[in-house]
Amino acid sequence: MRVLGVDPGLTRCGLGVVDGGTGRTVRPVAVGVVRTPAGTDLAERLLSISDEVERWLDRYRPEAVAVERVFAQHNVRTAMGTAQAGGVVALAAARRGLPVVFHTPSEVKASVTGSGRADKAQVTGMVMRLLGLEVRPHPADAADALALAICHLWREPMRVRLAEAEARAAELAKAHRARLAAAAKQAGPPKKQDESGARR
Repeated sequence: MRVLGVDPGLTRCGLGVVDGGTGRTVRPVAVGVVRTPAGTDLAERLLSISDEVERWLDRYRPEAVAVERVFAQHNVRTAMGTAQAGGVVALAAARRGLPVVFHTPSEVKASVTGSGRADKAQVTGMVMRLLGLEVRPHPADAADALALAICHLWREPMRVRLAEAEARAAELAKAHRARLAAAAKQAGPPKKQDESGARR
């Protein structure tokens, strides 16, 4: 499976494409960053991000898109910009019928490093090691985008199996309740007892 990972942001939006092979093997395809000037109109900045994401989708043709979920931040303005950039990416993918999954920063860190509290340097180091990169992706947004793609490749099969298992369990429970209801209906209403306790 080929996945486009996106670390959304207005000033810098990281993009990374990774191919997943058998087991947990991963291979880098492309990495980059979309930059938009802070003084530019918001609509123009979002359009620039959208246009570049569209080009990446056309060029690399991923089968899924993984986007970092907006994490609670003290800076509301930054959080809003991140959410808006992520929404633009999700819209572009949805127009192509591509599945879009949002992963939290802790999920990404845990998948790549084994610890949900890893710092950016640890994440970047593991991304380089896993993908066999000799040059450190720069800026950190680019490395984070690759980490998101890796996270999706490793977590999604497990999530799909879990969802399938839950669906099967729900179906079995529904069938069991239907059998119980049918048995109760067939048995009829419970017989009343008179004052002596005898059934009548």
